[in-house]
Amino acid sequence: MVLKPVIGAYESYAAHMSKLVEDYIRRILSARVYDVATETRLHDAPVLSERLGNRVLLKREDEQSIFSFKCRGAFNRIHKLVEHEAQEGREPLAGVIAASAGNHAQGVALAARKLELEAIIVMPRTTPGIKVDAVRALGAEAILHGDDFDTALQFALGRADELGFAFIHPFDAQDTIAGQGTVAVEICRQHPGELDAVFVPVGGGGLAAGMSAYLSYLRPDVRTIGVEPVDAASMHAALAADERVVLSEVGLFADGVAVKQVGAANFELCRECLDHVVLVTVDEMAAAIKDIFNETRTMVEPAGALALAGLKRHVRETEVQGQTFIAISSGANINFDRLRHVAERAEIGESREALFGATIAEEPGSFRRFCQALGQRSITEFNYRFHSVESAVVFAGVEVGGGIEERRGLVNELSEAGYPIMDLTGNDTAKLHVRHMIGGRAGLPHERVFRFRFPERPGALLRFLTRIGERYNVTLFHYRNHGAAYGRVLVGIDASDDDGVAALLAGIAAEPGFHSEEESDNEAYRLFLA
Repeated sequence: MVLKPVIGAYESYAAHMSKLVEDYIRRILSARVYDVATETRLHDAPVLSERLGNRVLLKREDEQSIFSFKCRGAFNRIHKLVEHEAQEGREPLAGVIAASAGNHAQGVALAARKLELEAIIVMPRTTPGIKVDAVRALGAEAILHGDDFDTALQFALGRADELGFAFIHPFDAQDTIAGQGTVAVEICRQHPGELDAVFVPVGGGGLAAGMSAYLSYLRPDVRTIGVEPVDAASMHAALAADERVVLSEVGLFADGVAVKQVGAANFELCRECLDHVVLVTVDEMAAAIKDIFNETRTMVEPAGALALAGLKRHVRETEVQGQTFIAISSGANINFDRLRHVAERAEIGESREALFGATIAEEPGSFRRFCQALGQRSITEFNYRFHSVESAVVFAGVEVGGGIEERRGLVNELSEAGYPIMDLTGNDTAKLHVRHMIGGRAGLPHERVFRFRFPERPGALLRFLTRIGERYNVTLFHYRNHGAAYGRVLVGIDASDDDGVAALLAGIAAEPGFHSEEESDNEAYRLFLA
């Protein structure tokens, strides 16, 4: 199926297009995607619309057969390669190979099955089993190699050369960008009326590049706004520097967009056509996952809720009302084990839960008086252990329906009532570790605390402990599996030897995929555990 441009009030814009955009418009309009993709619906979100004071619609790419838009670009890219080989009179493609830990893998596998090609997908060993099984169910060979995407990528490139297979990049290819751009064609056809902005998740930039090019062509009055996690903002950094940059590391909560460097072709197009990039936190993504579930009864992955999280932040920061926005719900391939972590963070992301550290008197009736000071608010969490004969320290979670302003007001109320209060709502160490560890103080004068991250796979925790060795006494340890690609652990070490600690950290850092950060001065640790 070849897409036809919508003829409307913006035809004259074609005269002002750059040659780059003009080329992409032709590619998008001739993209071949509907052999494997469907035209997904625009879903009205009435509850969100009322709450935000703006009309919100969700473009449901999570309803594709592989639960992601990635089938569009993958099929168009592979189909164009097959066509090109035939036109040049060459031998048919021997097969295709890709490196991916997520939705691109399934897109390539589906496209290869449709075109009757052999497909190999190289995936990091940390890839959740649900995604590995999905690739194999589509008929592709899944090879698990390395602990991260970069290692898998290098292996895939080597195998492609050995076998003579075509390597299918997840985002940095013109035909892939064009395939993803067909999402914008559908939006223009489905919603020709008033539209103020479309929010698009950004990883490598394929979807953002294709959609922003088409929208700038047909609907120049509509802003295309990219959305990235604050800890994986490769496009935001590239646009600020006016050149592609390589991030030293990226957060993995939204693994579908955890890209250290955007594609060359993607950046070139986004630099010209993308209006703006909004950055959001883990908590905001978790809240957006809950919002989409409440509207659709569908559980999307963090990257799938990224665009909505950006839309909500945009509304909050600009205080706009009465506008119409579309957010791309880009994928629903979430590992079930991650739902616990999402649920924990969602209320904070929606500013409906506040976390506090509070000091109260160690005497009968002090708990009751503290609860009276909280008023009629619902207490979501209350952790306490005896500290001293004079005072007690509690870790409390409180429901705040009025959001950030109510939280600030509560801090002021408690302070005026004589309670020393520490707002821990934005403290990641408190949210990931300390809230589960309220148990008393060790009283060790030389304790130092570190937060470590390492690839999550069988035996990883033992490997980490082996790295620590027996030289140091471990004084504190907390680990929880969040169903993500990386494990996180908080470790206390009884260490008076600074040089020895430095050597220990250097040894751990030398392990591929391991990362450390000292938390000895973290306010939550100092209040509850130091």
